[in-house]
Amino acid sequence: NADAIFFFADGGNGHPVVQSNRLAQIDALAKRGVGVACLHYAVEVPKEKGGPEFLDWTGGYFETNWSVNPHWMLAQTRLAEGHPICRGVKPFEINDEWYYHMRFREPKTGLTDILTAVPPDATRERPDGPHSNNPTVRGNKGSREVLAWAYERPAGGRGFGCTGAHFHASWENEDFRRLMLNALMWTSGLEVPEGGVPSMLTAEDLTANLDDKTPKPKPAPANAAAGT
Repeated sequence: NADAIFFFADGGNGHPVVQSNRLAQIDALAKRGVGVACLHYAVEVPKEKGGPEFLDWTGGYFETNWSVNPHWMLAQTRLAEGHPICRGVKPFEINDEWYYHMRFREPKTGLTDILTAVPPDATRERPDGPHSNNPTVRGNKGSREVLAWAYERPAGGRGFGCTGAHFHASWENEDFRRLMLNALMWTSGLEVPEGGVPSMLTAEDLTANLDDKTPKPKPAPANAAAGT
C-alpha cells in the first residue's frame, strides 16, 4: 500500500533492486503509479540489469563508464524555479561526493533538472575508469551538470534521484534536508507545503545512533611467544 519507495543503499551489483526478482516486483508497483526515489549510491545500477527500469521509474541513473563520482564543493548552484520540490529551498554549498553526467531518458520529456551546478575542472581531469572519468566528461569542462532530478511518468507515477549525501554531515544543511523531504512528499504524490517541509535537527540528533567507527586493535597471533 506504499505511495512511494525510497532507496538509500548500496548500488551497482549490490543494489537491493537487482537481487532475486525485485526488479519485476518494483516494476509492477511503478506501473501502478508508486513513486520511486533514490539517493547517492542507490542511483547506480548495472546498465543491463536495472538501467532500463531506472530510466522508466526515475528518468535517470548512474551508468558506469559514463557517469563519474568525484568529491567537490557545490558551486554556481541553481534550483528549479517553481517546482514543488524546491519550495522553501535556497541555493546551498556542500562538499560531498556529487556524482554527475547521469544517464537520462531521451528525449527528456517529463524530466526536470531540480539541482544543477558547475563542477570544478579538476573533477574532469582524473584518470579514466568506470566511475572516475571518460573522454566525454573530460571534454565538457565548464558545463553545468544535473545533480538532482524529478520525473513524471507518462502513465502516472513520479520518480526522483539525487547524487549527494555520501557524508552523513551533509544532513546538517537545512536546505539540503528540505530539498530531500520535499522530494519524498512530491514523489509520494502529496502536496508540498508552500514553504517546504520544515525540519529541526540538532547536533545531538545528527550523531545519535551512529555506528562506532573506532578502529579495533588486531588480536595477537594465537602462537605468539610469551614475552621474556
